[in-house]
Amino acid sequence: MSLIPVTILTGFLGSGKTTLLKRLLTEAHGQKIAVIENEFGEENIDNEILVADTEEHIVQMSNGCVCCTIREDLRETLADLVKQKKAGTLNFERVVIETTGVADPGPVAQTFFMDDEIAESYLLDAIVTLVDAKHGNQQLDARQEARRQVGFADLIFMSKTDLVSGDEADALAHRIKHMNPRAPQKRVHFGEVPLKEVFDLKGFNLNAKLDIDPEFLKDDNHGHKHGHGHDHGHQHGPDCGHDHGHAHGEHCDHPHHHAHDDDVKSFVYKSAKPFDATKLEDFLGSMVQIYGPRMLRYKGVLHVKGMDRKVVFQGVHQLMGSDMGPKWAAGETKVSKLVFIGIELPQDLFQAGLDQCLA
Repeated sequence: MSLIPVTILTGFLGSGKTTLLKRLLTEAHGQKIAVIENEFGEENIDNEILVADTEEHIVQMSNGCVCCTIREDLRETLADLVKQKKAGTLNFERVVIETTGVADPGPVAQTFFMDDEIAESYLLDAIVTLVDAKHGNQQLDARQEARRQVGFADLIFMSKTDLVSGDEADALAHRIKHMNPRAPQKRVHFGEVPLKEVFDLKGFNLNAKLDIDPEFLKDDNHGHKHGHGHDHGHQHGPDCGHDHGHAHGEHCDHPHHHAHDDDVKSFVYKSAKPFDATKLEDFLGSMVQIYGPRMLRYKGVLHVKGMDRKVVFQGVHQLMGSDMGPKWAAGETKVSKLVFIGIELPQDLFQAGLDQCLA
């Protein structure tokens, strides 16, 4: 049996998750999807769509989809679904997990890497986060869970943009981009998203592409250079290109984001000098030991001394994996690029430590 792709859907109450899930469960899209629900709020889908029989933990929908509520823990629910699929009692091709509005998607994502039995059956495709344009700023200000959901995302849908001005939507998009430059943002109306945009995003693939919104790089390029020998990341820094260590927005010329000094931040490290593999492994290992719980997502495409291939690594919290990527193409500039997204990570410490790992 080939691996079953899984999408984690997250976002605060009112962001449109329920609308999106209702579509998955009732629309004639021809895909057999199992939706795992973890929300017991008043917005529970069951009330409207599912039969009132609460004994049933898995319900087959009219369009062939399956809806199931997490009774025990996620691991058991996933194992149960696979068992039924193998036995032929349930037919589904992919899984969507809805986390509760206040959940941290990190532990959900880790389930797919830490548990061998789950890893043998499922493949985590992506974390998709919905943000409500009307209340997004307020939720990001007030709730760290909302900021974490943005930091973890592989793709962000901004809903309800029709309820705010274009400038407000742009300001929120700008703020989100500083928290997570990896995730493309798309504006949608009330969770009405084409399904092909939700699935097969390959956000957890170890591929040799580090997708950082080019606007993010351009946007903050104030051309400052660092004082030490090699020039890394200056045009990428989320601090408007100022020297490392300033709080975000401290001297920024962007009027619409200086008010938000979010604890979830991102920074990019770049170097044309190759890394010493052993030093880098030791350094990243120690950083993950210390800061793992605060490191949401991180990824790098590396130029390593003595290797003619790119090395790709990525991680979620304390879990880090690496792989050999393709060969550097003839004439391609060999540059290492790493992006870290986390909560109050000591950027200057990472920066200095990575400098020490250069060959």
